Amino acid sequence: MKALSIRQPWAWLIVNGFKPVENRDWPTRFRGRFLIHASKGMTRMDYADVRDFADGLGVTIPAFDELERGGIVGVALLSDCVDRSESPWFFGNYGFVMKSAKPLPFTPLKGRLGFFEVPDELVTPCS
Repeated sequence: MKALSIRQPWAWLIVNGFKPVENRDWPTRFRGRFLIHASKGMTRMDYADVRDFADGLGVTIPAFDELERGGIVGVALLSDCVDRSESPWFFGNYGFVMKSAKPLPFTPLKGRLGFFEVPDELVTPCS
């Protein structure tokens, strides 16, 4: 199954249903279910900026040390790739529009750039 690395707390916001669009500098033709991989890196400054932005939208994110990093944290359906959106979460060149996002049990895994393949046996079934 394909996966995409996303920095925390953005990954948490996606798998918990708050952020329906992921911003990227590149488009994709991929459509379908994919795993959300939480990147290992997250600075306290980045965390604070996202926390403040989310707070402004009425969303409270977990504390810095409570966010799982360096592995699979959820699954979503990528339904479209857009270059404009009314969503307050859209502010990139391209937005990957997601639906049916949900958390999965944490599975440690090294991430990669772009979409990458994850062996099925490494991930909890995501039906």
